[in-house]
Parts: sequence; C-alpha cells; structure tokens
Amino acid sequence: MLFTARYTSLVFNVTDLDRTEKFYSEIMGIRFERRGFAGEHFLHAKLSENFEIDFMVGTPTPGNSPIMVFDLDEGGIADIVASLAERGVTIVSPVGDAPDGKGATFRDPDDFAIGLYQANDKPLSLKGGDK
Repeated sequence: MLFTARYTSLVFNVTDLDRTEKFYSEIMGIRFERRGFAGEHFLHAKLSENFEIDFMVGTPTPGNSPIMVFDLDEGGIADIVASLAERGVTIVSPVGDAPDGKGATFRDPDDFAIGLYQANDKPLSLKGGDK
C-alpha cells in the first residue's frame, strides 16, 4: 500500500463562487470557509471527520461523475425534493427506490448531479410521518 486514505475531498470547478456558496448554503445548510493563495480563492467545507468538499473557479465539466450523495439520517426525502422543486431546482430523478432505501437526484447551478438517500426505515415526510 502506498498510503492510507483518511478522508475524502471532492473538488469541483464552478463558474461563480458566490452563486455556488449561496446555493449549497441555502439548500443544504453547508457553511464554507474561503481559502486561497496568490489572489485566487476557493470554497472549502469539512462535512465530517473524513469528508470535505472544495469548489474552485474553473471550467465545469458536468456529467455523471463526480456525484455527491448525501444521506438523510432523519428521512424526509419527499419533503426535501418538493422544496427543491419549489425553489426551481432541476430534479433529475424524483424520489424512487434505491438499495435498502429511497433516493433522488437533482442538479446544482453548474449542472452537477447531487444525490439524496435515506434508509427504508426513515419516513418519506417529516410533516405527516408518512413511511
């Protein structure tokens, strides 16, 4: 083994840091730290002990990879997807079956796919307690 991976960092090129920061902050509550060097800045967020994301200005190449999938510990995927649609966010795939749970996919402002997932034992809606 050459090294042991301790955490994962996904790096994305985006066209507008302010727009990206606003989107991820308002939609998912992610708070970024602005880092930089030589007058260039990028957005950095540590989401857990072993996972972080970075966004830097560049030419985005949207596609199917990389894709971030966020696990919804409490459930409520149907509520979240409905709220995304109400905000004008592009829903790629509505709530549907996923391995041992439910999943959905939407797109961010630079057309990157973002997945949501919740286990089968979590409610689809937190508003009415539906399973």
